[in-house]
Amino acid sequence: MRAGHPLFLAIFLLVLAPIAAAVIIAVLLLFGVQPHLVFAPGHALLAFLRSRGLHPPNAIGVLTTVACWWLPIAAIGIAWDRRRK
Repeated sequence: MRAGHPLFLAIFLLVLAPIAAAVIIAVLLLFGVQPHLVFAPGHALLAFLRSRGLHPPNAIGVLTTVACWWLPIAAIGIAWDRRRK
């Protein structure tokens, strides 16, 4: 069998998966999920950093939340790509 093209996987991981994560967050908020639940990973990291005496901007929390949603999407994409090989 022919291996998948690495460019397609890179496009998926760097373009499609982050967009999908942002869309999932927006849909959850649109359907009424409480923001503190949607952004829980970001709030946890911000609380941890603040307990260490740092003062991170809120953008760090948002990026952490998007990364936590991106990770399972990326894992599914990588598993799909390996399954096709």
